Amino acid sequence: MEEINVEEIFQRLTDKLLDVNQELTVNQARTWVEGLWEDFEATSAKAGRTYKGQEMTEQIVLKWISQYGPHLHKYAPKNEKFSHLNKDEGLKH
Repeated sequence: MEEINVEEIFQRLTDKLLDVNQELTVNQARTWVEGLWEDFEATSAKAGRTYKGQEMTEQIVLKWISQYGPHLHKYAPKNEKFSHLNKDEGLKH
């Protein structure tokens, strides 16, 4: 069985998010991807669901990117974890 490189998955997801939202910087898009990934896995674990692997998490994050990605630059986070996403840091692609 081939081992999946999480860095490659995150890069693919970041690129996809940047494709659907040109308002985000590369750093912001990467932070969104990591946050969405972590939130899905944590929520699933807290709910007692059986872990279905990175492929399933990637598919869920891709779905969220398709649905919400074009609007993420408008998000006004209340969570400290994401508060820096409102700032213009880094270059837009």
